Amino acid sequence: MRTLDGLIKHGVQGRRILVRSDLNVPLSKDGKRAVTDDGRIRASLPTLTKLLDHGARVIVTAHLGRPAGEPDPAYSLGPVADRLAQLLGRPVEFALDTVGVSARLLADGLQDGEVLLLENVRFNAGETSKDDAERREFGRCLALLTGGEDDGGAFVEDAFGAVHRKHASVYDVATLLPHYCGDLVRDELEVLRELTGEPKRPYVVVLGGSKVSDKLAVIESLLPKVDKLLVGGGMCFTFLAAQGHEVGESLLEADQIDACRELLGAKSSDGTTKIVLPSDIVVAAEVSDDVPSQVVPADAIPADMVGLDIGPDTVQAFAAELGSARTVFWNGPMGVFEVAQFAAGTKGVAEAVAAVDGLSVVGGGDSAAAVRALGLDVNAFGHISTGGGASLEFLEGKTLPGVAVLEEA
Repeated sequence: MRTLDGLIKHGVQGRRILVRSDLNVPLSKDGKRAVTDDGRIRASLPTLTKLLDHGARVIVTAHLGRPAGEPDPAYSLGPVADRLAQLLGRPVEFALDTVGVSARLLADGLQDGEVLLLENVRFNAGETSKDDAERREFGRCLALLTGGEDDGGAFVEDAFGAVHRKHASVYDVATLLPHYCGDLVRDELEVLRELTGEPKRPYVVVLGGSKVSDKLAVIESLLPKVDKLLVGGGMCFTFLAAQGHEVGESLLEADQIDACRELLGAKSSDGTTKIVLPSDIVVAAEVSDDVPSQVVPADAIPADMVGLDIGPDTVQAFAAELGSARTVFWNGPMGVFEVAQFAAGTKGVAEAVAAVDGLSVVGGGDSAAAVRALGLDVNAFGHISTGGGASLEFLEGKTLPGVAVLEEA
């Protein structure tokens, strides 16, 4: 796999380099559309800065949300361009389209050390098309913005959060231009390969989030490899139901109960159950800052209540398991951390993960957002991934199209 350093070694000054970055960040909903969490933008800076400092003419492609293959002001990358310029400390040109007149004129006018951000690539139906020809044609149009290989054009994949998608700006452009692995993607892969190789033990995985069905495959893949798997978040209630417990109005996937019951039979080398479930739950009538809440045993959730966080005893038990771990992977919050009174479980577990004497990996997505939203020190963790879905699919053993294409000559 060719690296960014290899590209720079061969010289990038004066060349137009297409970079796929992950700038899919949350925006405020107050009409101002301000970036509320710039973690992914900050993660993109090292690769962009390295190219710009060496005189490259950088064209950045990225997506935001899931527009329906056509322009939608609600998903414009305009506010992201503003924040990117602030963080880079240099102007960022912003194209009003993806491969149209604005994009072509601005790309042609780039000078050494200048950067252009294209409008949301998902405004073009070709980006996510299942039709290979349509998708490849959009990829060709993106590649042409660099002038093509004969004019020094090249592609750098730096959006780890998108490499599990076979999209035009992730996959097809890499088949059309000399392609290189960006520093962010390189670092992500190095960490995940450590987890899938011979991790130092005990190896503990913490999984949360909403649905068991979203993570069933990765659980099945991880169980033979881990020493303990701690389960919280909304997905724990299907496991509790599999044990025969009442879960009230909590999130429940009834069609996954049998699968969860089978998974609960997995044993560690010492004969104990590998999967550790909550012993107590914070419940309330609804998700609200104002509604009264209480802590109840996990096997005694009232029928008219909703489980919204793991309880303090569970936090202590999870922290004890994490305290002896040498390798930890955490993906998914323990509760509705966005609401203050249901954030204690996620914060407590996050602090325990940060304190691990060994490799601690936060698996992107809501987990990474929680670390920043709860005011925790991001530097206390060994690695915070930018791609939750990509991380899980890698650990599951799936082929990631955006990575596989980089390995091709």
